[in-house]
Amino acid sequence: MSPIVVKAIQLLMSLSLLIVLHELGHFIPARIFKTRVEKFFLFFDVKFALFKKKIGETTYGIGWLPLGGYVKISGMIDESMDKEQMLKPPQPWEFRSKPAWQRLIIMLGGVTVNLILGFLIYMMILFVWGKYTLSTEDLPMGVEPSPVVEQLGFEIGDQILTVDGKALENVLEINKHFFLRNVNNVTVKRQNGSTTTLAIPEDIGTKMFESGEMVPFSPVIPAILDSIIPNSPAAINGLQSNDQILNINGNKINNWSEFKNNMTKESQSINLVFERNSRIDSLDITTSADGTLGVYPKIDSFSFKLETLSLGESIIEGFDYGYWTLHDYVAQFKYIFTSEGAKQLGGFGAIGNMFPGQWNWKGFWSSTALISIILAFMNILPIPALDGGHVMFLLYEMVTGRKPNDKFMEYAQMFGFFLLMALVLYANGNDLFRLLFN
Repeated sequence: MSPIVVKAIQLLMSLSLLIVLHELGHFIPARIFKTRVEKFFLFFDVKFALFKKKIGETTYGIGWLPLGGYVKISGMIDESMDKEQMLKPPQPWEFRSKPAWQRLIIMLGGVTVNLILGFLIYMMILFVWGKYTLSTEDLPMGVEPSPVVEQLGFEIGDQILTVDGKALENVLEINKHFFLRNVNNVTVKRQNGSTTTLAIPEDIGTKMFESGEMVPFSPVIPAILDSIIPNSPAAINGLQSNDQILNINGNKINNWSEFKNNMTKESQSINLVFERNSRIDSLDITTSADGTLGVYPKIDSFSFKLETLSLGESIIEGFDYGYWTLHDYVAQFKYIFTSEGAKQLGGFGAIGNMFPGQWNWKGFWSSTALISIILAFMNILPIPALDGGHVMFLLYEMVTGRKPNDKFMEYAQMFGFFLLMALVLYANGNDLFRLLFN
C-alpha cells in the first residue's frame, strides 16, 4: 500500500477519534446540566450528511466535509448561526438559560478531554514501548555545532555534559531546548579532556531560526562509507561500503565533517587514503563536476538505549512529557509571527506527514497524542467560533455581570469563522506550494 494512503488512513482515524472525544467533552456536561443537544456530528454536514439518525432529542451523524465536527446545543450562538431559535424566548433546557459557571464547564469540556487524552496516550506509550535514551557516553565523538552556535564557543567534538546544570536523557534534545526553552548555560567536555561552561544568549533560538539553522547540533560521525552511488567516481574507482577515509591530499580525516570540508564545489583530483578490512590503501581519484565522490556516510555509529518503565514511572514521565510537549508547542508560536515562520504553517498535508508511511502503532499513537494536545491549545485560543472565544465572552460576563448582546455574538461568530477559514486556506495553500515547488 502506498505510504500516502497509509498516512491518509491514519490521519482520518486519528482525527475521527479526537473529534468524537472532543465533542463528547461538550456533550456530557451539557446533558449533566440538562441542556438539550440537537446534533452530534463527526465532520460537517454542509447541505447534506453521509449518515444521520435521531435518538431521543439528538441527531447523530457523519458529515462529508472533514474539517472538524460539532455539537449543536440549544440556545447557543455557534457555527450553525441559527438566528431563528435565538429570537424565541429562552427555554429552561437551553444553553443561554443556564448559569454562567455551567456554560463555562460545557465550553471547556472539549479542550479538557483533548488535553487529558494526550497525556494519557503518552503514559500508555511509555508503559507499552518504554523510552529511548542517548547519553553523552553514547556519542563518543561528540557533536558538531552549526555556524551560529559555533560563534558561542562550541567546537566540533564537544560532548554535552549538562544544560543548566542537568544532564539530558537524550543529549540531542539540546536542539529542542535551544529553540523552545530558556537555556542559560551549557557545560561541555572538550576533546582534550577539559570542561568548560558556555553562556547562552536569550535570543539564540531567534538567531538560528532567522539564519535557517534548524539543527544547532548534530552528532559527529566517522568518515566511514555506507552506500555508493552507481557510476559515480567512487564506484568507478572501486570504493566500497565500510571503507574508512583516513587522509585526503595529506590532510588527516577524523570524521565525516572533515571529509566534507576537504571536498570542493568543482571537479578536482585528490589522493585518498582509506582503510578496508584492517588494510590501508590509497588511490588517486577525480571528483565529479560538483566536487563530490558519490558516497553516503554510515550514520549508525551510535545507538539509542531502550529503557522499560513500570506503570507508576510511565504515569509520572508521561505527564512530564505531555507538559513539555504542550510547553514547546506554545513556545514555537513566537516564530509563527515572522515571515519565515508563516511559510512553515501547514494544513492537512503537514499533519498527515506526522504519521509514519508504514503502519506502526507507536507512531500512530505518538502523532495522535501530539495532535490532541495541539487541538486543545488551538481550541482554547480566544478567537470567536472556537471554544476559547466562547470562554472569553463567558469570563467577561462572569466578571462584569453583563452578557454580550446576541447581535454582537452573531457578528463575532461570523468574524471568527471567516478568520479560521482564511487560516485553513492559507495553511493548506502552503502545503500545496511545497508539494509543487519543493
